[in-house]
Amino acid sequence: MNTSLVLGLSLDDPLVMWAGAGAIAVVTVLTLIVMLIARFYKRCPSNRVLVIYGRTGKGKASRTIHGGASFVVPLIQDYAYLSLEPIQIEVPLRGALSSENIRVNVPSVFTVAIDTKPEVMQNAAIRLLGLTVSEIRKQAEEIIFGQLRQVIASMGIEQINRDRDTFLHHIQASLEPELSKIGLELINVNITDITDESGYIDAIGQKAASEAIQNARGDVADNERMGETRVAGAERDKSIHVANAQRDQSIGTREAQRDRAVRIAELDKEQVVGEQSANFARESSVKDAEREMRIRVAEADAVAIEGENESQAKIVASQAELAVKRAEAFQLGEGRKKEAEAAVLEVQNRAMAKAAIAQAERIEAEQRAQLEATAKAQKAKMIVDAQAEAERVRIGAQAEADAIFARLDAEARGQYEILAKKGLGLQQIVNACGGSKEAFQMLMLEHIDNLADASAKAISNIKFDKIVVWENGGKDGRTNTADFISGMAKTLPPMMQVMKDIGGVELPEALIRFTEDDVVSPTAANGETPAKAASSVDGKTKET
Repeated sequence: MNTSLVLGLSLDDPLVMWAGAGAIAVVTVLTLIVMLIARFYKRCPSNRVLVIYGRTGKGKASRTIHGGASFVVPLIQDYAYLSLEPIQIEVPLRGALSSENIRVNVPSVFTVAIDTKPEVMQNAAIRLLGLTVSEIRKQAEEIIFGQLRQVIASMGIEQINRDRDTFLHHIQASLEPELSKIGLELINVNITDITDESGYIDAIGQKAASEAIQNARGDVADNERMGETRVAGAERDKSIHVANAQRDQSIGTREAQRDRAVRIAELDKEQVVGEQSANFARESSVKDAEREMRIRVAEADAVAIEGENESQAKIVASQAELAVKRAEAFQLGEGRKKEAEAAVLEVQNRAMAKAAIAQAERIEAEQRAQLEATAKAQKAKMIVDAQAEAERVRIGAQAEADAIFARLDAEARGQYEILAKKGLGLQQIVNACGGSKEAFQMLMLEHIDNLADASAKAISNIKFDKIVVWENGGKDGRTNTADFISGMAKTLPPMMQVMKDIGGVELPEALIRFTEDDVVSPTAANGETPAKAASSVDGKTKET
């Protein structure tokens, strides 16, 4: 059956066509929306920080996301990533001043990275977004340099060298707040080495090494002394065992010799008893045979006596030989005993001598170690003190030189400013006066009172006892003091002319026009003639 017929509609119907076009448009829009969402829905990996900036709302310049995802609104917002990879910064710090004013070299390696705390990520988004790794390293390096110098300045060099944990703790406590301001965190601090220009740390190391060497040498000396003691004890025990064995052997030999001598004596006794028994039997036989043959008895007696004498001689010889052997054995035993005792004493004396030598060497080594340690410590201290004193003197001299230079430079600048201002003022005076000559005349007028004061002071201390005026006489042949005063007065007009030419001073002519009649009258003030007038100098009247 045809579908169009079932629905009652035809595919050519406009309504059907519009419905199909609308469905296609809806599907197309939905597809575009899905593609748009997929295009602008950004996911943040674990090793990065997603920074969304633009219109983020809440009065923030950006929004940071770590380990999540967010939709970035097109045209209104944009995004960028910050890497969380660690950044290693080598800090070759040299010449940092410690609290003792000793310059310390602390080359180190710092490892930093962008922090994932929300407020610190916000700082990183504000200050580090768009920067390269080199630029971030440069900013962090400047902060690390400053804080590291500050930490070193707050600690002593011995504390820095000995207590590394405290030093690192101070570095972290001082550096982490400053790095967090730009969005970084401190991951690791590796101090490569700590040295100083004055050699103080090397002196401390040499002192510790010297103490360790002296302790080791003392332990070696103690072990050697203990070894020598044990060897001497072993040799002494061995000598005692040998002496005991020799003594036992000597005792056994002497006992064997004694048993042999006792047995020989017993054999001698048995021999004597046997011989006596034989004699008795022989005498009995002789007495029994006397009756038969007295000659044979006599011969038998002679043979018996001869045999007896020979036997007694052999017995005496055997006893003498036994006594000699006994003496030789006793002498040999006593000699060996003395030799054994002497050997034991020799071994003991040798062991005691070795022990005394070891004791003396140990004492000498201890005293030498103490003296060497003290001398080396004093030497190191003297070196450190001398270097510190030299550094202090150098710093003081440098500071004094800088102060002198600054003072002289300030004085020179002041003099320069004074002269410059004075020259500027003189230039203004010249310009105001209309020429250098007019300016000079004005300055002369300004200082004429000073010149008068200087002239008055120059002659103020000169004392005149009297004034003598030599004259050729007046018109009538008499001495006329008034002519002298009049002559002095006549010199005033040329002086006024000089003042006019040089200083530009021009006095009224009424003040400088003098005549002989105006200066001195014919009669003195007291009514006497000029020849009899007297001049008074310093309160004394002198006749002129």
